[in-house]
Amino acid sequence: MAATNIETWQSATVEQVVPVADGIARIVLIPSLPLKAEPGSHVDLMVEINGEQAKRSYSVVESNHDGTRLVISVMKAPLSRGGSIFMHSLVPGQRLEITQPLQNFPLRVGARRYILLAGGIGITAIANMAAVLKRLKADYTLVYVGRSRSAMAYLEELSELHGERLEVHVDDEGSSLKVPAVVCRADADTELYMCGPIRLMDAVRRTWVERELDLPNLRYETFGNSGWYDPEEFIVRVPKLNLEVTVPQGRSMLEALEDAGAEIMFDCRKGECGLCEVRITEVSGAIDHRDVFYSERQQRQGTKMNCCVSRAVTSATGAKTDAAHAGPAVITIEPN
Repeated sequence: MAATNIETWQSATVEQVVPVADGIARIVLIPSLPLKAEPGSHVDLMVEINGEQAKRSYSVVESNHDGTRLVISVMKAPLSRGGSIFMHSLVPGQRLEITQPLQNFPLRVGARRYILLAGGIGITAIANMAAVLKRLKADYTLVYVGRSRSAMAYLEELSELHGERLEVHVDDEGSSLKVPAVVCRADADTELYMCGPIRLMDAVRRTWVERELDLPNLRYETFGNSGWYDPEEFIVRVPKLNLEVTVPQGRSMLEALEDAGAEIMFDCRKGECGLCEVRITEVSGAIDHRDVFYSERQQRQGTKMNCCVSRAVTSATGAKTDAAHAGPAVITIEPN
């Protein structure tokens, strides 16, 4: 699902920052030059973390027809690497460096039927698609999943816009999504677009494959930071480079290796393209595969990982650890 985009940077002014759900802020940006955003696009922007600049990506929730106004929404993650905290601290009038809208998740117009599936903050990547399909009078269903209504951004607006085409599943109301019930509605003429937590998307992908539906009709975008286990600090060793690096909870392995001077190939930084693949030669603990690049079988083999998102953990069920080693997980790798 990854595509290469050539980034061009310009400044943008923050016009508005307002809460739209528990821990989620709606941020309106006015770019210095018009930026038109297609459904499924995102922007990269520079945030400041501990006095240093870092790049983060956010889906474009909406934009006006002349490209003079962009809206993104940011969830303040409890285990944030610092980007979401910075974004929630923005005030009107503040200026940011921002790219043009980049496209890794395009909506293909012309399918006979669409299912749009959003889990939690994944609605930011899906909402604009749903609005376009409504304008086109397409046959679509928007499925929105969340822990609670108070944590679901834009729920009231989406209900008003899409009416019966919106299907809501709320965990704390006992109406959790049953993935097979959604996938079984798809046929050879249906395209399913999804964005959400890795557990949700993994379940959809497995069910899609089991039903032998065409894989090109299943399209998705990831957050690049959701996994099966909470992130832990771990150690990565690279014998060929004579490196031993500690990876904190709030940094990816790729970032920690870059900080140590290692040159690792990468593109998407979201576990989609596989360019940052490294070979695993030894691990004390287990691998928390957070990518959507490998198949389930490849992940079980445990011989490779995408270092931009995946991590080593000790908390995984069945993780193998040395009794004499009570500290963090340790992984030894060889870069490709």
